[in-house]
Amino acid sequence: MADLIAALSPLEVAAVVLAILYLVLAIRQNIWCWLCAAISTAIYVWILFTAKLYMETLLNVFYFGMAIYGWYVWQTGSHLKAGLPVCRWPLSVHLTALIVICVFSGITGYFLAANTDAAFPYLDSLTTVAAVWATFLVARKVLENWWYWLIIDVLSIYLFSQRDLQLTAALFALYVVMIPFGLWQWTLSYRGHAVRRQV
Repeated sequence: MADLIAALSPLEVAAVVLAILYLVLAIRQNIWCWLCAAISTAIYVWILFTAKLYMETLLNVFYFGMAIYGWYVWQTGSHLKAGLPVCRWPLSVHLTALIVICVFSGITGYFLAANTDAAFPYLDSLTTVAAVWATFLVARKVLENWWYWLIIDVLSIYLFSQRDLQLTAALFALYVVMIPFGLWQWTLSYRGHAVRRQV
């Protein structure tokens, strides 16, 4: 056990702890989740680049920008009595998004496979492109974001474990366990807001 602890990267530990705080706070719809996300993703940019997961590296650059965007959207929505409400988007939007995700994943995966030394170019691309969309849904407080994250996180467990990022793989396993709680909390919030609108 001592050898395992000694082998852990302090940077990866810090990134994982902040990422856990992000999800806990996001479940609670606490705006400070975005600060944790910003710091964690800044650390992960370096970690993932050195692991040759280039799409994941770009994804974390995007996450950093989305942390700023998420803070802004949630802050501007805070003038509402209960804050920015959880909402749902039509099935047609999600079906279109899935098609776009598959197409872009195929294109970027092919480019990485042909032009770089990227590890798992197609899987790396799929999780990255899907996460871009899912992160936008979180920033807009769209309930369905949790279903996207469930699939992304399951795939990410394999991806990171294959690149010897065991702590990060464990983080995503924890995410999978926490997602039902997020879905439940946000569903209650959505239903509560719907009831208030009817009163």
